[in-house]
Order: sequence, then C-alpha cells, then structure tokens
Amino acid sequence: MRFLDKILTELLEQNPDLSGFNIVLPGKRPIVFIKRILMEKGYSGFLPAFHTIEDLILEISGMQRLQGIGLWLFAYEVYSELNLSPKDDFAGFVKWFPTVLKDWDDILKFSDSDSAVLEYMFDEERIKAWAQDLGEQEELPRKKYLTFWRNMNVFLPVLKQKLRERNWATSGMIHEAVRGKIEPFAQETSKVFVFCGFNAFTKVEEQLVRSLLQWDRGQVFFQGDAYYVDDEKQEAGKFLREHRKWKEFNNNRDFRWIENDFRESKKIKVYEVSGNVSQTKILPGILRGIKDRETDLSDTAVVLLDENLLPATLDALAEVEILNITMGFPLRNLGFSNAVKHLFHLHKQLESKPGSYYYNDLFSILEELPNSDGDLRIISDFKSFVESRNIVYLSGRLVSEHLKNLSYFGLFLPAADVNAFLDLIIEFCFKLKFNELDDIQYENISHFEKSFRVIRNQLAPYRFPVKMETLEVLVNQLVNSEAIDFQGEPLQGLQVMGLLETRLLNFRNIILLSVNEGKLPLGNTQNSYLPFDVRTHFNLHTFLENDSIYAYHFYRLLQDAENVHLLYNALSSGVNTGEKSRFITQLEFEDHFHQIEHVVIENASDPMSKQPVIIEKTQAVLDQLEVWKTRISATHLTGYLYNPLDFYLTKILKTREASQIEEELSVMNYGNLVHYALQVIYEGVGNEVLHEGDLALTDDQFLEVINISIENLNHQPEFYDKGMNYIHKNVALRAVKKVVQHDLELIRSGRQLRIIALEHEFQDVDFYLDEDRTDKVSFYGFIDRIDELDGVLRIIDYKTGKSKELKVSIEDKNREDFFFNDSKKQALQLCIYNYVIERLPQFARRSIQTGIWSFAEVGKGVVPLHFEKGELQDAMVSIRNLILEILNPEIPFTESVHETFEI
Repeated sequence: MRFLDKILTELLEQNPDLSGFNIVLPGKRPIVFIKRILMEKGYSGFLPAFHTIEDLILEISGMQRLQGIGLWLFAYEVYSELNLSPKDDFAGFVKWFPTVLKDWDDILKFSDSDSAVLEYMFDEERIKAWAQDLGEQEELPRKKYLTFWRNMNVFLPVLKQKLRERNWATSGMIHEAVRGKIEPFAQETSKVFVFCGFNAFTKVEEQLVRSLLQWDRGQVFFQGDAYYVDDEKQEAGKFLREHRKWKEFNNNRDFRWIENDFRESKKIKVYEVSGNVSQTKILPGILRGIKDRETDLSDTAVVLLDENLLPATLDALAEVEILNITMGFPLRNLGFSNAVKHLFHLHKQLESKPGSYYYNDLFSILEELPNSDGDLRIISDFKSFVESRNIVYLSGRLVSEHLKNLSYFGLFLPAADVNAFLDLIIEFCFKLKFNELDDIQYENISHFEKSFRVIRNQLAPYRFPVKMETLEVLVNQLVNSEAIDFQGEPLQGLQVMGLLETRLLNFRNIILLSVNEGKLPLGNTQNSYLPFDVRTHFNLHTFLENDSIYAYHFYRLLQDAENVHLLYNALSSGVNTGEKSRFITQLEFEDHFHQIEHVVIENASDPMSKQPVIIEKTQAVLDQLEVWKTRISATHLTGYLYNPLDFYLTKILKTREASQIEEELSVMNYGNLVHYALQVIYEGVGNEVLHEGDLALTDDQFLEVINISIENLNHQPEFYDKGMNYIHKNVALRAVKKVVQHDLELIRSGRQLRIIALEHEFQDVDFYLDEDRTDKVSFYGFIDRIDELDGVLRIIDYKTGKSKELKVSIEDKNREDFFFNDSKKQALQLCIYNYVIERLPQFARRSIQTGIWSFAEVGKGVVPLHFEKGELQDAMVSIRNLILEILNPEIPFTESVHETFEI
C-alpha cells in the first residue's frame, strides 16, 4: 500500500514512537494494512490510536447520536403533539420523514442556519402560490407543498429542541453542535491528529482540520495526482484544488501530496459486455492472465459497483484459492428475507381483507422458509389441493383446515396487534436456528431475529398505533442497511470490494465491474425535497459534488495501478441504459499517456444450441411404441404433427406438465366449461326425438347448468365472481345458449333431432397397417356428441377455436402424405371418427356425417367434413403412413419449433 507506507515513513521520521499520534481515517478498513506495514518495518512500539472522522466529531460534541428507527419513533411522538394540519398517522409519517431528515442533516452540515433554509423554502412556495392565485382549494399540489413547508418550519425546530433536552442529536445536529467547540478543542488538546486520504469535507470537518493545523496539533496527508488536480476541467480534483488554497498551507507547511503517478505506464482494457451477469463470466480469463505474470493475486482487486453482482462474482471466482470479500452480502437478497417480505405482504392484505388469502402469497412463504420433512409433506398436500381445485383466493377456514399442523401455522393467522406478531415471529426465528441450516441461512435468520427484537424494544416506550404496513417499513429500514459479512484474510489473496472500501488502498491490478453511467457516477438520483437551485444557493451538496467525489475515487484508484480492466454492460434493460460511464469516455478522449484497448464481448456464456432436439428410436423406445399401438387416439396423431418431441415426452416417457393455478381461465378450460354445460343439458333430454319443450330453458336454468359445470371443473365459484373470469363465464353462458338455440330452431323448422350419445367412448377398433392384415393398431377415444338429424347420423366434435381445412381434396399425388400437415388436424380427427363409427355394430350401414361445432362460431352450427375429391378410404392411406412414420425405427423424433401456439 504505497500511500499508507509513505505516510508511516514520514511519521516514523518525525518520531520513532507512534503512540503519540492519533490517525484519522475515512473508514476502518485501512487499519489492518497499516499494522502490516508497521510489522514489515520492524516497528515494535505502541500503536497509534485510530479514529474515523465521524467518531472524532461525535466525541467532541459530547452528545449521543440518535438514528434509524429510534429517531423515527421519537420524531413522530414530537410531531403528534404539535397537532399540525394535515396530520399523518405513523404509516404516512415514515413515508416522508426519512427524506426530510436527510435534507435537514445536509442543511445543518453545509449551511450556516437551518432556519434560514426552512424559511426560504416556505417563502418561496408562498410566493409561487400567491402568483398562481390558488384560492381555497386545499388539494392542489402547490397548496399542499406550501402547507408542508409551513409545518416543517414548526416541526423541525421543536424536534431539535426536544432532542437537545435529552442530549440526543441527529448527524447534522452533531455537526452544528461542534462548530462552537472546535476552536477550544484545538487549543486545549495535547494530542496530534493525522488526517489521511480525505477528499471532500463538510464545513465542520474542514474547520476541525484547519484549526488543528493552525495550532500545530494536526497533519494532513492528501493523495492526489497532478493529472486531475492541476487540470481545472477535471472534476476529480475539485475538492483538492480548494484544499490546496487553504492559508494553513504555506512555506512552512506543504500541501502533501500531489504526485505524478497517473502518467506512468499502464495497460487499460475496456470491455463492452452484452449482459450484466455476463461481466462476471469474464473474470476467470482476466485472472488467468494476471497469474501468468504474478505468483499470487494479493495485489489484485475486483471492485463491484453493483452489489447485486456479488453472488455471480463469487460463483465465477470459485477456483480462486485465497479470496477476501470486503463488501457484505445484502441481507435483502436472501431466501429467508424474501419469505419475510411475503409474510408482511400477506398480513397487510389480511388487514384490508380479513379471512382472504391469495394463493401465491402463501406459496411464496412456504417455499422460501426452511422446512422439516413433516412440514414439507403438509405443504405438498396443500399445494396439490389448491392446484387441483384451482383456488386463487382461500378462506381462513380452508387455510386452517389444510395447514393447521404446520409447525409455524400461527404466522398465517391475523395478529391481534403488532407487538403480538413481533413476539410470535421472534420466537419462530429463535426456534428455527436449531434446525439444520447452512451458514448463510443461519446468519440470515439471526439478523432478522435481532432486527425484530430491536424494533420491539424501540416500540415499547410509545403508545401510538402501528399498522402492519408500518412495521414492514421499519423492518425494511433495518434489513436494507444490514449485510452478512464474510470472513477472509484481508492481507492475502484476491480482494473483492466496493468502491468506497478502496479508499487509501492501492493495487497493481484493478478490475472494475458495472462501469456504467448511473453506477459510476450515480448521477442525479438524489432523493430530496430541496430543489437544485435551493441547494446551490445555500452551498449544499448536489449531485454534481457527489459526481466529483466518485470521480476522485475512480482516478485515485487508477493512478497507482499498472493493469486496469474496466467492464460495462452494453445491454439496455430495466433501469440500465447500456451506456458506459462518462469516466471511460474521458479517459478515451483526454488520456494521451496510455494505450487503451477495447474488447467487445457479445456473449460471455456458452451459446445455447439452436438445433432442434433429436431423439433416436432405441430398442426401449420401440418397445414402448409397440405398447402404444394397442391404444391410439386421434389426438396422439395430431400432437405428433404439431411437435414429435412432445409426442415422445408424453406417450413414450409418460411425462406430463405440472398443474398450474389459473388466475384467468385458460382457453382449454373455457372449452371444458361449455362442454360440461352442454353435456348436463343434453343428458337430461334422453334419446327420444327432441321436442321444443325439451330445450326451453330459462335464464336461471342456464346459469344453474354453468354452475354445475364449474363444479365439474373443480373450480371455486368465487373464481368467476369478478374481473376477466366473470366475463369468461358470461361468454361461456352465451355460447351454451346459442348451441341450444340453434338446435331449438332446427326443431321449430320441422326437422327431427335425436341425441344418441354424449361423450361416447370407443376402444379396440382395429386398423391394419399392411395388406396381409398382420400388423395393426387399435383406436380409442371419446366422441363429444352423436346425434341423428333427419335420419342422418352426425358425429360432432366440439372445438374452442374456429373450424378450418374441412374441405378435403385427395388425389393420387397427395394421397400418401395428405395429413402430414398440422393445419389438417381437424379433418384427420374426423376421418378417424368416421372410420371408427362405420365399424361399430350399432351404427353399421348408417348414413354418416362428421363435423366440427365451433364455440367461436356457434351460429354456423355443425361444419361438416366434405370430400371434394377422394373418399374416406384414401384419407386412411395417409393416416396409415403417418402411423408408420411414428413406428419407423429409422425416423427419429425431431423437435418442431413454433413461434405461436394455437389451441
């Protein structure tokens, strides 16, 4: 660590005993490197004292910092006592107070008077309101904003006073309190403070450093480079240029140090990567190149600008033997965290809709929580029940009936109040830790248990009501700031860290991921109620100052490096624009000292094969096909035409798709709904010739039939009570009425109609594949409706979609493969039905008509199959050849790729 080594060399020259120095650092991570450097130098005395600048200012203030949930609760109690109008409950308060608090802290840190800023905001809004002549309309946004700042001018001063009475303070109040104490502290202290590696200061921090310099109680070591400090256009040197002008730096005290390292030889590679996670796939290759030059990776750092890439990065670095991870794994990204998030969402829903459970809320919790074998069996049975009945919303009775034996069933019951729920979930977390868990799961659960205990203790002194929604916000506040720390050896091996963790540290090899605009720098993403012009007017930091801070960290990290790898995601998706950071562009245009190599990586992962899946017909497959021959349905053949691979999966391997809950009625179940309703109606009329009275149903009777059909589907009636499913139900009801009305009109016109069979099952109907009649298959299936119209036997198949390709034209040139086309599947099915009916004894020598009755075109009635050329015998030739192809051992099952799927 070159910079730290230089500082310690300087201090040892001043005094071989470092115990008299107090070293002030931006963070605590460099301490371990300082200790290593001193050990390498053979230092054997007492170590200096180490401080962060925040801790030093807190110590000088003599106050106690109040932050997080404790501050929110105290502030709300103060807010409630003021009876401001409009008055928010705690849930509404926590939606705006954290942003106000951050703005207020900024005001206290950077402005001379917080009251001046608050008054300015109120006056400005009042002037705008006056100019727009808002009148008495309280709901106008401008009026509400004016009222908001009027309230803040009352609330924040009172909050400050109440905090001071208890010697409590926010971060900004601590800075304000220290202003008057810095000068006496600098005069009276006997300690020597050494400030290392700072860039931007708040006003109080700057005052402290300069006062200690004036009284010879302090030293400052900056780390800058002439490349960005001497160039006024470089934002990275903005603050160092200002510090260099301090009057404390003169002929007797130099500004230390501005180096000239950036211009030294460096190899810089910029990688344009297609994909976010794809960046991590490149890491092994980069590291192999580094290890070819160096014995180990101790002087190499992987810097993640997006913490969400940590899991993928660790996966990519699995082969690295020694690895140290400085950045923590965000708690919110772990499985138990997701379960807790869904649990709070469930209870929020129960507050608004008591006794109603959305199935996916329950499934999300049950799947994410660690479960015992007994719990897993209960969950499996519960999911099977819900999926089989297609229950979207479950009643409390059903949930209790099926999950009452679950070890943590109490978590799903509506809580009496927030405290009772906290007690329950704390106990649950405590017991859960005794299960067999991996280390990360254990840490995940332990963090949550601690967070819940903290919240319960923080809530105890207060009596205002807290809703489950508010409790969720409080938990998220704690969890989002928590991370699971990894154990490692910080002085050996590859270092994985965030950008802020690199402060004061230098590495020979630097690999930065996600060097995208919006990540480096963050840009104008500041969440604030203070407009940009107000911030600049009162010298508060804006996103421009924040960009300068990020620029400094970036260039400082590069200045001592020799090999730099900059990776960015070039794909635009979500909030990612696919735009590389402007810092890369600045290097490309302004850096004339280094050769920058550009690498474009289209896809860091192995490309997925675009070739269709091909399944050869082994002897085991042929054996299954012999079994299949004994029981063939028309849908088997049409399924093969659509995709031979699906045929292989379902008919040879006997697989089936997992059942899924339909939140909106599927096309298939819409057809079943109409089909079952028609079956109920026509089964009730018998097999005699129909009369008008047989089909004269009232609207209530039609509705009753639909409800019976819903029961047959195993669906809950409330599934159809609202939304799209209500519409689907009524569309199905209309289709049923139209079918009945169509038949009724046939009867009224004097035609004779008789229902012969519904859902007629046939099986063991032989069909020979050779002239010698030694090789055969057997058809089976169900015919939706067989009726007789004016003496003609009609074989009717119901379809949800429209009828098509029912005009058959078979000639010598197409006889062999006429049905080798998915578009002719309806005609193929009707031909098989015709073939089967002709061979059933009860229908022998009957005049037969086959046809499709489409629910999408009910008014057309039955659309018959019509042979323009050829006859059924010719059609069966093609069907025979299709079966022979399926059985042919030389023809594999080859996947068909379809862009759309039509039912």
